[in-house]
Amino acid sequence: MTKLSPLASVSETRAVLEAHGLSTKYSLGQNFLINDAILQKIVALADLAPDDYVLEVGPGIGTLTIALLKNARCVVSVERDTDLPAVLEETCAPWADAFRPINKDALDLSADDVEAAMASMGCEGLPAKFVANLPYAVAATIILDFFERFPWLASATVMVQKEVADRITAQPGSKNYGAYTVKLGMHARPSGRFLVGPGNFFPPPRVESAVLRLNRRPVFDDQGVPLDADAIAAACTMAEAAFATRRKTLSNSCKTYFAGRGPQGAAVIARLPQLFERAGIDPRLRGETLDLPEFVRLGCAFQQIA
Repeated sequence: MTKLSPLASVSETRAVLEAHGLSTKYSLGQNFLINDAILQKIVALADLAPDDYVLEVGPGIGTLTIALLKNARCVVSVERDTDLPAVLEETCAPWADAFRPINKDALDLSADDVEAAMASMGCEGLPAKFVANLPYAVAATIILDFFERFPWLASATVMVQKEVADRITAQPGSKNYGAYTVKLGMHARPSGRFLVGPGNFFPPPRVESAVLRLNRRPVFDDQGVPLDADAIAAACTMAEAAFATRRKTLSNSCKTYFAGRGPQGAAVIARLPQLFERAGIDPRLRGETLDLPEFVRLGCAFQQIA
């Protein structure tokens, strides 16, 4: 079988880095994929089509980028390391008309940045698919941030640390279920996952990894009305409040959370009994037992009493 990316080996990765006088940077969480079979599984899970626009974060030397370019119309890649854009220009040179690197921290990326990169390739519109081998230290933050800020992203197929994937896919009542699970669930739903061992990277990380696909989905209130941005924000606030002191009752956890939020928080505390009554939620329950629709109800009640 023809390799999807010629860089997917230890020898080729070393050769590219050495040619540019570079080495892996532990501070940036750089672990380069060296197994072409994993790249093929990522591309399959992302369900790429020849007319797809793709956004990537952390392209490194371009190992996954090349696989994406072979299967999509164009790719915009965001790389924080100032040494790597020159490497990417070389490794991705055969696809120069379909590839644009942006040298920037992903958390500072704007829609304008992406739109300008797309326009420079003659592509109208913005990427619908986010595919990346993410820097593990900020992976969870980037995923939620991108779904919150970039409504044009329809899906994310991302490599993350296994424990992050466990948090994303956790069910109510499980140890990994928390505020992050709920907040991301307001935007997207898991749809496929596979594990990736340390031996598939150079250098091998000290953790297990997983590739996870998330599909954007609307969330509705009890009347079947899609939540707007304010309603989603309110539900996320209640998720944070419910998990402020894990294993405590909703009532106690919410009191702890809002106690640190000045006069407005004090006003919410005074109205918590009314909030729980409006939501139809027993305040003696614990946050980890509530599902997404129950957090939506808490959010709607919070909007009404805040």
